[in-house]
Amino acid sequence: MVIKDGAAMSKSRGNVVEPDELIARYGADTARLFCLFAAPPERDLEWSDQGVEGMSRFLHKLWRLVHGVAGRLPPPGTAVAADLPGPDRDLHRLTHATIRRVTDDVVERLHFNTAIAAVMQLVGGLGEALEHAGGAALREAVDATLKLLAPFVPHVASELWELVGHTTPLDIESWPVVDPGALVREALELPVQVNGKVRARISVAADANESEVLAAALADERVQRHLAGRAVRRHVVVPGRLVSLVA
Repeated sequence: MVIKDGAAMSKSRGNVVEPDELIARYGADTARLFCLFAAPPERDLEWSDQGVEGMSRFLHKLWRLVHGVAGRLPPPGTAVAADLPGPDRDLHRLTHATIRRVTDDVVERLHFNTAIAAVMQLVGGLGEALEHAGGAALREAVDATLKLLAPFVPHVASELWELVGHTTPLDIESWPVVDPGALVREALELPVQVNGKVRARISVAADANESEVLAAALADERVQRHLAGRAVRRHVVVPGRLVSLVA
């Protein structure tokens, strides 16, 4: 059910949004993207003109980003090297983390709203990475973004797919596959709380055990400053998430 102005959308209430007018103004892809993003399948869709505008802005952002980067991309099919430099490795990891999340949301959970949100985060990360990342990792990120968006915005995605040099139609391309190796982190950044407030962030090896993580937290100068010589009465190390110290 679609809700608008606090009531179910119907002609008798005069609160119906004409799809032809919406498509004429924003395009079919924007209308489709908003409807799929606004709510999961088990909930009513709350109509929002601002939400439609937001989807339109996102697609314009994607359009500008891909047009801006198209000339920097290597040929389609360029393999991603195993020994990527830092920024390329981070973008490679973000790409595959997004592929995994979107695949789970679309195939297993049918939660298109969270799948679209994940691709939006990838587009944001791609925009931030443009200054430092490049080569095959950039090509991979752009191609994966368009493949993941194709079910939701097929017209925009297909146009951009051709723009970046592909000669085969996007609608016959296979779904992107997660590379588990891309998700392995060599180091993690963990926030350290002292008496409930984040006071520092430490970098530890991804496979560091609890004792090693705690030692790194206690050795940090910012943590020591906030402990001010007081003994740590209790500590909690949440693997991969945070360190909490109570002094």
